[in-house]
Amino acid sequence: MKLPVYIVAFLAVLVPAAAQPNAANPEAVAEVRAGKRGVANAAWWGFAAEDSTAALQAALDSGAKKVIVPYMGSPWVITPVKLRGNQEVLLEPGVVVLARKGAFSGSNDSLLTADGVDNLTIRGYGAVLRMHKADYQRPPYKKAEWRMGLALLGVKNVLVEGISSESSGGDGYYISGNGTRRWSENVTVRNCTANNNHRQGMSVISAVNLVVENCRFSSTAGTAPEAGIDLEPDTEEERLQNIVVRNSIFENNRGHGMLVYLRPLTRKSAPVSIRFENCLTRMSPDAEGVGAGMAVGAARDDGPQGLIEFVNCVSENTAREGARIYDKSASSVKVRFVNCHWQSPWRGQAEDYAGPRVPVLLHARRPAISSSPGGVEFDGCYVHDKVDRPAVQFESEKPLKLTAVSGSIYSTGAKTPRARLGEGSVNLRVIGIP
Repeated sequence: MKLPVYIVAFLAVLVPAAAQPNAANPEAVAEVRAGKRGVANAAWWGFAAEDSTAALQAALDSGAKKVIVPYMGSPWVITPVKLRGNQEVLLEPGVVVLARKGAFSGSNDSLLTADGVDNLTIRGYGAVLRMHKADYQRPPYKKAEWRMGLALLGVKNVLVEGISSESSGGDGYYISGNGTRRWSENVTVRNCTANNNHRQGMSVISAVNLVVENCRFSSTAGTAPEAGIDLEPDTEEERLQNIVVRNSIFENNRGHGMLVYLRPLTRKSAPVSIRFENCLTRMSPDAEGVGAGMAVGAARDDGPQGLIEFVNCVSENTAREGARIYDKSASSVKVRFVNCHWQSPWRGQAEDYAGPRVPVLLHARRPAISSSPGGVEFDGCYVHDKVDRPAVQFESEKPLKLTAVSGSIYSTGAKTPRARLGEGSVNLRVIGIP
């Protein structure tokens, strides 16, 4: 039996606001603070469409083991918020955590920051962290590249899952050490996306035991390096150890798809161990870019030991090379490509570039960094290229020789499969196949 409309309206008036799950609820807040509730709803602290910073921060500071950020029909507009340890943060599907317009004037103002915390989970399938990149790129904002969507600084035991980080004034995701911990440790980023960020989709400055899996990094553009992901320490004490990036896509980034840049690391640094596995980097026909699919740079003569691997990775339609290894010394960390495919490179115009336009380039740009280039292995890799040019070439600004370059590359499409590597200790075969 249907009730008359006036009765339904009358009953609605009788329902107290506190009984509504997403309404302000001082009684529930008091119970959370007293330790009587382990699960908290951030809306209990008072959602406000114009600015919910105070409510969200209070919920995170409450000590609750789990904080739910509910879908409210409009974004959670905030200024910078700090995440806490020993906590799970659940963003409901449809939630948008949105940077407040006109805020974030500090050059290091990030949307969400976890600094020195342990045991944190941030889960948000269907949820978005969104900033206003275009605003930060013009006055009155001062030029900066550190307004991150999610910054993890010196953290330990952290899981980030299902989040989308968009339009930041820096990186979608930033992982580094802090003032007391030189690296973050035991971090997993899973099923996340980064889109339209200013500097990188993800920056990894210093991390031990990092897994990035099933993620997508796209449309980075604003300030260099503009990569999908960039692993780049700032000092020799920082670490890139036991890092795995797998089953991920890097798409339409203006810079390199996958970049490892090691210049600050020295022989005193801890050995490097990085593995890219089952990853795809590509550009669409109308995308603008200046980068390679896979790039490793600046591993010095006195640089770190270790291994960087690209295993079962594919590069398609890149603006420049499929793979670019530059200023990489044979005496430092080894680089290995296993069953990698490079297809249709050099789709970009690059009118100001006078160097070789080849699928794979070994480049000695700065002899002061690397005077003995090499230390690269190709294990059963493939170049798919309709242009008749070397599959792989060595280019040097001075008369240097390659050392310890070996393996096999299979070439399809070229009339004359070949390499142009000059003299040196090279045992690399380029094999033509139909």
